[in-house]
Amino acid sequence: MCGTENKTPASGLPAVSGETWPTTPSPDAVLNLDVGDPTMYEAYWKGAGDRCSLVISGSELMSYISNPGSTCWFLEPELDKSIRRIHDLVGNAVAEDGRHIVVGTGSTQLLQAALYALCPPGLPKPTSVVCAAPYYSCYQEVTELLQSNLYKWEGDAHNFDKDGPFVEIVTSPNNPDGLVREAVVNCPNGKLVHDLAYYWPHYTPITRQADYDIMLFTFSKCSGHAGSRIGWAIVKDKEVAVKMTKFMEVTTIGVSKESQLRAAKILGTICDDCQAFNANTKSESFFDHAKRLMTERWDKLHEVIKRSEIFSLAKFPRDYCLFSAEFFETHPAFAWLKCNNKVKDSEGLLRGHKILTRSGNRFGADRTYVRVSMLSGEEVFNLFLERLSTIKIGIGNGNDTSHIN
Repeated sequence: MCGTENKTPASGLPAVSGETWPTTPSPDAVLNLDVGDPTMYEAYWKGAGDRCSLVISGSELMSYISNPGSTCWFLEPELDKSIRRIHDLVGNAVAEDGRHIVVGTGSTQLLQAALYALCPPGLPKPTSVVCAAPYYSCYQEVTELLQSNLYKWEGDAHNFDKDGPFVEIVTSPNNPDGLVREAVVNCPNGKLVHDLAYYWPHYTPITRQADYDIMLFTFSKCSGHAGSRIGWAIVKDKEVAVKMTKFMEVTTIGVSKESQLRAAKILGTICDDCQAFNANTKSESFFDHAKRLMTERWDKLHEVIKRSEIFSLAKFPRDYCLFSAEFFETHPAFAWLKCNNKVKDSEGLLRGHKILTRSGNRFGADRTYVRVSMLSGEEVFNLFLERLSTIKIGIGNGNDTSHIN
């Protein structure tokens, strides 16, 4: 596969699964670390047994409508309650009763809904959409997909000339580099959407309670349940929330109730475990378990990078986490890996060793960078470290003659 043109959609998901998605990989398997599929959390949820199981009868959940009196009429009340509860417990976002919760099929749909709500029709030209580079690679695809007259992708916020109305997407911690970010443009004719998918205590210290106009979160990165396709937005302005709901109503007529109830059950279980956790027992809450795994993975990766003549990684400062009441470093869901000047195409170098990653040019950066998922299963991650530690560059021949010793 690594010797062929395996066309991968901009989302990072492979066009065909199979050997690129090994659960227990063979030594020569192709490792897909392009997409952030959070399979590393499967073992924890297996250990939870039936505590998160749901039984739904054939007569339940048949109506389109969940709560006709709610701004988001297809939001299940149980999910609404669980979302507000977990944000209150973790302290990462203001989600009190005055805020409106809009549920979506993942946070990607909610971003589209937010752009629809924030970009009015009838303007002389489409509203500009920007994000500081390196930015999440799918923002451009999402913005350009419908070729809408409402908005237009304008790329790096650092280069935006502030001409006319705009929407700036602020991703914090950032995907791909894990840095905590604030808005860049800072102009009164703009509106902000904060993508806080990774602002959870297993990835980064919770330093304050975020309180922005629109905040996007996703079940996939909170708990690892990417297949449920649940995301939510916390919205201050009721009119914006109504417009976002209208977008979902027209495109998908709501969001699966089964997925919503599963998310509510699991989020509730996470909250119960955090509140009942006893330091004298051997049990771990989900956030403690996930934070320990992320810390161990980053420690192992840094050890490999220290011995490498090719690769480098930025170090993150320690900060105090209000949730865990301790100092620790950010441990992002992705490694923003940089190759030295001898390597012109880092993605190509790693592909030659059967490691699929995402090139820096997809994020508004250059090809010396690649984004590598840290969320794979244990066997895949360990095999990645093994291969990474053996990659060398042929002396005097640059990237084209790289080989495994």
